Amino acid sequence: MTPVIKKISVSEAAVPLKRPFKTALRTVTTAQTLIVKVTDSDGLVGFGEAAPTPVITGDSASSIKAAVQEIIGPQLIGKSLVNSEDIKATIDQAMIHNSSPKAALNIAVNDLIAQHYQAPLFQVLGGYADQITTDYTVSVDTTEHMIAQARELVAAGFSTLKIKVGNDTETIDVEKVAAIRKAVGPSIKLRLDANQGWHPKQAVAAINRMSEMGLAIELVEQPVLATDFDGMAYVTTHTQTMIMADESIFSVSDAQRLIKRHGCDLINLKLMKAGGIDNALKINTLAEAAGISCMVGSMIESSVSVTAAAHLAAAKKNVKYVDLDASMMFSKNPVAGGVINQGAKLLLPHQPGLGFAKSSR
Repeated sequence: MTPVIKKISVSEAAVPLKRPFKTALRTVTTAQTLIVKVTDSDGLVGFGEAAPTPVITGDSASSIKAAVQEIIGPQLIGKSLVNSEDIKATIDQAMIHNSSPKAALNIAVNDLIAQHYQAPLFQVLGGYADQITTDYTVSVDTTEHMIAQARELVAAGFSTLKIKVGNDTETIDVEKVAAIRKAVGPSIKLRLDANQGWHPKQAVAAINRMSEMGLAIELVEQPVLATDFDGMAYVTTHTQTMIMADESIFSVSDAQRLIKRHGCDLINLKLMKAGGIDNALKINTLAEAAGISCMVGSMIESSVSVTAAAHLAAAKKNVKYVDLDASMMFSKNPVAGGVINQGAKLLLPHQPGLGFAKSSR
């Protein structure tokens, strides 16, 4: 018989981080996340995850749980996995916004589909590579603490660091980045993420000053407010450093609007923003057609959605940058299996689907 969706369950997890994670938007000490399991009539289980990030997505733990259990999930019961387009359209159309619960269900359905193909998800999606290299984030702190963390990460084998800025004046941010560059040397790649923390003219002044100082910044992510598309275009036009859009882009239509305004050089794909793998793929295709490369990143998410994001990143040639260190920040992960961390290398499991251990099911 054709397998159909039989059961959907949601469980909450709270996991302390190894160290506080600070950005211009928030400080996290304990990661709150929701694990979604979609079971089909053959007994296979697909895993998904939704990370509550109200300051970015607007989704809280309670709203995610309600969306999955009361609104979207019931509409999926009984649907055939053979007609995956119908399932995914139902997830997208069941309610507006709520991108995180949509992402969790979309991830779980993709996990199930790949299991039925008896292939790893990254191969089903394109199979460009089976391993990727991630950066690691140095969160906002005093200059001394940021330098110490940067040195620790370099010693652990990370050759690319993502530095969080935007919490101070642009002058202090530049001073911090200069101090980190001096501490780690010229061979380490540095990326900056302002998390919307600068005004457009501040951003231009800071980025151009760092360029003049020879700090060799690879890219700057979301320098201004997510809704300030004109500001993004201003910064992109008035700097030589690559500018990446993150919070500005949740959907294909967001990407179309920003690309039309020449508002970015790069795009950061996040499953929690896009509503899952399929919408992220659509944004990547649009970006590739416009000559724009993508990064795959995440919120503070466990190994479940980080593994899903890693499958996406490995599958597609246009994904040139990877920022999937989140699950490494967890003191433990709520589900066994998934992507294998070897320092900065992420190895994709070759088991069917996402590759989670049967004991997790």
